[in-house]
Formats: sequence, C-alpha cells, structure tokens
Amino acid sequence: MNALEMPMMETKKLGFGLMRLPKKGLGTDVEQTSRMVDMFLEAGCTYFDTAHVYPGSEDAIGKALVARHPRESYTLATKLFGPIAFNEKMARGQFQTSLDRTGAGYIDYYLMHTLMHNNYRRYEKLHMWDFALEMKDKGLIKHVGFSFHDGPELLEEILKTHPEAEFVQLQLNYADWENPSVQSRANYEVARKYGKPIVVMEPVKGGALAKPPKEVLKLFNEYAPERSAASWAIRFVASLDGILTVLSGMSNTAQMEDNLSYMKDFQPLNEEERQIIRKATEIMGRSSTIPCTSCSYCTKGCPKQIPIPRIFSAMNKRLGDGQIEEAAADYAALAAEGAVADACISCGQCENICPQHIGIIEKLKECDKALRGEA
Repeated sequence: MNALEMPMMETKKLGFGLMRLPKKGLGTDVEQTSRMVDMFLEAGCTYFDTAHVYPGSEDAIGKALVARHPRESYTLATKLFGPIAFNEKMARGQFQTSLDRTGAGYIDYYLMHTLMHNNYRRYEKLHMWDFALEMKDKGLIKHVGFSFHDGPELLEEILKTHPEAEFVQLQLNYADWENPSVQSRANYEVARKYGKPIVVMEPVKGGALAKPPKEVLKLFNEYAPERSAASWAIRFVASLDGILTVLSGMSNTAQMEDNLSYMKDFQPLNEEERQIIRKATEIMGRSSTIPCTSCSYCTKGCPKQIPIPRIFSAMNKRLGDGQIEEAAADYAALAAEGAVADACISCGQCENICPQHIGIIEKLKECDKALRGEA
C-alpha cells in the first residue's frame, strides 16, 4: 500500500475546532482546554483541527492534548497559509513550526488553508502540494487536503488539477445552503462528484446559528424544547452523505457538554426534522444580517485597526433581532474606544481576505450611519 492509498482513520462526526479556544487574560486557558480535550476523547471523538495562523492554538493543543494523551488516541489537523509566505522557504517553514509547536511528531491531516480565487495559485507557485506529498512519503503527513472559500467552478478546477487532495474542508450550514456568496450546496455537490470526504467548517456560522432569528428558534423549540439551536445546525450537516467530521469551535466546557450530548451517539435528522430545517432555511434566506463569522482575518492587516467583526455583530443585533437600542449601545461603546467604522480608508485589504466575500467597505459605511441613528 503506497502513501496515497492509506485509509483515513474512522472518526466520530464531531470534530474539535481549535480556533476559538477559551481565553485566560491575553492567552489561552490551557487548564480549561485540557478539560475539554479530556471530555472530547472520553466520548470517543478523535479529530482536532488547528492552524499555523490561529493565535496560540498549536501551542495550547500541544500542552492540552499532545503532552497528555497517547499519540495514537487522536488525529490532528493543521494548515499552511500561503498568503503570508513570501517564498518557498517560508512556506515550508510553517510546517516545521507546526510540528515544533504541537510536538505531535506527525500531522494526520494537512491542509492548504483558505483557497480562494486570489490565492490558490500561490500554493502551486510555492510548490506546496509537492512539498506536502514529500512529507507524506516521509510519514510526517498522513493525509493531504485543503480548506476552501470560493465557488463551485474554482473548486472543480482545483480538484481536477490536484487529484492528490484526499479530502476538502468546506463551509456548510443550513443558512448558507443557497447563499450566492458562500454556495454551500453547490460546493458540497462538487466535492461529492469527485468522491472527496468532507470536513465541515462553520456549521454554526461563527455562532450565529446558536442564536438564530426568533422565528427560527420558535420552530425548533416547538419540536424539541430541550435541544439547543446549535444542535440543529450541527446535526443538519452531520446528516449529509460523505461527511468525515463536523468541526465545532468550542470555547468553554458548557459548549463541549452540549455538543457531546447529541453527537456522542449521533442520530441523523429524521424527515420531520428535515422539514423544519427547510423552513428555517427559507426564513434565513430572507434575513438581512451581515454574514460575518468573526474569523477576524479582516482585522489582521487593517491599517486603522478597525474591529470589523465587533461592528458587524452590533449591526446584526439591529438587523436580525430588532434590538435597535442594544445595537446602538454596543457601537457607542466601540466609539468610546476609538474603534469606529468611519475610520475606514477603503484600502480593500479586508475584502481581499474575507472568506465570506462581504463587501466590507460599503457595509462599514452602512453600519456607521445606522448605528449612529442616522439611517
């Protein structure tokens, strides 16, 4: 059996996304993270997902997971981010840094991170696909794939060009199923066409689907009042065919407990539940909220250090819940910190990196006008 034929490890449908780990001061709360890791493993779940560019994440999981549990008891995914590599040496260095930070010895799932139309060729220019296969031949990588934030035409082009990709990580959730910017359904269908196992990211849309519009929440509660709104979102994608695992970016033990309560012994949606999700999707399709997932990629290079996700979060209180006063108060608090939307100089770096393809410049103008009470 050669490296390309190595079967993927069986894993439960819940994966631990390590982008939003609990905080302690300015750093990661390793003690709470360790408790969450233990709960996750005790439930029989094994898939952990981090990335070179998640601040503090690889170091934290090295302490909370790798140093405390047998290497064969879990699988670890991490990612290479091409846009911050100025040359091939720097790109290759990210892999070694990930190994050093985690102390894992090898990476089970290595991904080219956040492929989009404006960056996917960079991974080819830096020969990172070839490098990943070299590391795979050496046993330092078990499986090679990529995470993707673009449309189905580009996804198909990449899958044709790189048949060595063994899996793909996609943003799938019921709110984005027919969203023309995200195109969850269309991307899912392309991945299925090529027979690629799918790792799901943003199943709860950055937490937005844990607090859906009141009309959606009413639908859920009428059917199963004991279940969380997040459970509907995660079970929706976990019920799809071809899913390897569903990542949930858990930030505390309470979120871990809730997820394990329905994913430890996962049951796919029944037909009545599917009909409820369809109704919720229709409602979400009429939503005017800004589809920000608070990934904060947009803020890293902002010359004015505008807290874009926090501004959009305030705006969404107004757009999604009708909380006009609460939204204005949140924005006033940001303004008191000197963090206002009208500081934007329209340089466009945020829009170039946004995985959700939001027209951030215009949205910031709309937010500033509306949240100051001028709309």
